[in-house]
Amino acid sequence: MQGSAPEGLALNLVGPIALLRDGEAVPLPSSRKTRALLGYLATAGKPVRREHLTTMFWEVPDDPRGALRWSLSKLRPLVDEGDHCRLKADREVVHLDCSRLHVDWLDLRDLAASDVRQLSREQLDAVLLAEGEFMEGLDLPGCETFHGWLVAMREDTRHCQVVLLRELAGRMAEVGEADRALDVTRRWCALDPYDAIARTSLIDLLERSGRRVEADEQRSAAIRMLDGAEVSVPAGLRKRAPSAAVPAATPAEEELPPQQVRFCTAHDGTGLAYSQVGGGPPLVKTANWLNHLEYDWNSPVWRHWIRHFIEYRCLIRYDERGNGLSDWSTPEIGFGAFVDDLASVVDAAKLDQFDLFGVSQGCSVAIAYSVLNPGRVRRMVLYGGYACGWRVRASAEEVETREAMLTLTRTGWGRNNPAFRQLFTSLFFPDATAVETDWFNELQRVSASPENAIRLQQAFGMIDVREDLPQVSVPTLVLHTDGDAVVPFAAGKMLASTIPGAQFVPLASRNHLILEHEPAWHRAAESIRTFLGSEQG
Repeated sequence: MQGSAPEGLALNLVGPIALLRDGEAVPLPSSRKTRALLGYLATAGKPVRREHLTTMFWEVPDDPRGALRWSLSKLRPLVDEGDHCRLKADREVVHLDCSRLHVDWLDLRDLAASDVRQLSREQLDAVLLAEGEFMEGLDLPGCETFHGWLVAMREDTRHCQVVLLRELAGRMAEVGEADRALDVTRRWCALDPYDAIARTSLIDLLERSGRRVEADEQRSAAIRMLDGAEVSVPAGLRKRAPSAAVPAATPAEEELPPQQVRFCTAHDGTGLAYSQVGGGPPLVKTANWLNHLEYDWNSPVWRHWIRHFIEYRCLIRYDERGNGLSDWSTPEIGFGAFVDDLASVVDAAKLDQFDLFGVSQGCSVAIAYSVLNPGRVRRMVLYGGYACGWRVRASAEEVETREAMLTLTRTGWGRNNPAFRQLFTSLFFPDATAVETDWFNELQRVSASPENAIRLQQAFGMIDVREDLPQVSVPTLVLHTDGDAVVPFAAGKMLASTIPGAQFVPLASRNHLILEHEPAWHRAAESIRTFLGSEQG
């Protein structure tokens, strides 16, 4: 990434600022403000008003316009070459033309913003050269506007490095470069110490390398750090002893085989967690509202579903972006990203053809994907789903309820607030047992941050795949409970009546998701097994 531009001039902003000509360092002015000005102009990408620059770097008593002129006079001979004037200034604006100046930060930004899965190893390896903090050592006391900009730029730089290092570590591990993958993952953890994905990946690599003592030490350190920051600790990071956040196993749970959580990257660099367990033809469960791969595994709400499917299918599940074990720091939460996440997971799992099982908004994701990829999807099971979100359906009563949920989410998400938790629990599982209610209450805390919980709910409200329904060309089974207070029963009937040839199975229940002790569970399980089992292979 760092190297020489066509005319030999390069500016490195990641780490200590450095200007190089043909690989040789060019001495920069001793003035820290002048060097900071160079970095600011290089990243601006457009002309900057003189008034803005003087406000950012100099206080009024210092003759800011004179100080700016002096700094520009020091920089101009360093960046201009012959007839090529890179630093252009008039009475109003200043502009640094970087079209023929190689800036490492611009390269880093563009790589991270691309589809990282399509980058070459050479491009990914280049990120290892861009090491360090953005404009390291150029904090300017008293320049509050500049400080705010510098903090934001350092965070953006860190995010770009994490996106690329995560992809690079995964590539290295796949081809057996264990030691290099370990080094890259250590750096990834250092940049994002509260990322459970990074911590889990590091411990997994250490254990596979036989470094069990270090793996245990890293595990203990990770648990202390995440617990201290009140970040959900994945069960995979903990030892086998049960924790308060993950209920102790029951005999029924112990019948489930162990799952291996894996990680992949979406097109925009968001890290996604997925798991694969069981035998038989592949069945992919699309992510739905409130998922956590490991917490669901011990769940009285999901365990019977998982056990049912792995009896005759290879079940692939994943956590939605901003949710569960997937990346919480994602720039985009929207329906297009949800569909891309499904595509990213099935590609990472190397699935050519598979069945889809959608729940709630996961049904809309399954529908959109099947229309875009009819040759890959064999059959679809849609449970408790809808074609258009709550804001698009625009029922006054439902919109009022959802807006109330958003308001309470802002103030009460994850807190030990019975009134807040009861709102969600009474809607999703009005007939749940005390154990099931407690589990769902805890799921709210461990699965998402308050900010992401709001963003996800808002994104679900805007979903609209009604135009896709007549284009569905795969056999489809639709199930919906007749007393569902989360997604209206009519929404399920609408799916079944509009998708060509779809079968519809109404279920007698008030719960959004059928629980194991309900009579309707047996009808749901038998209907799904018959539908999916009618074509093995």
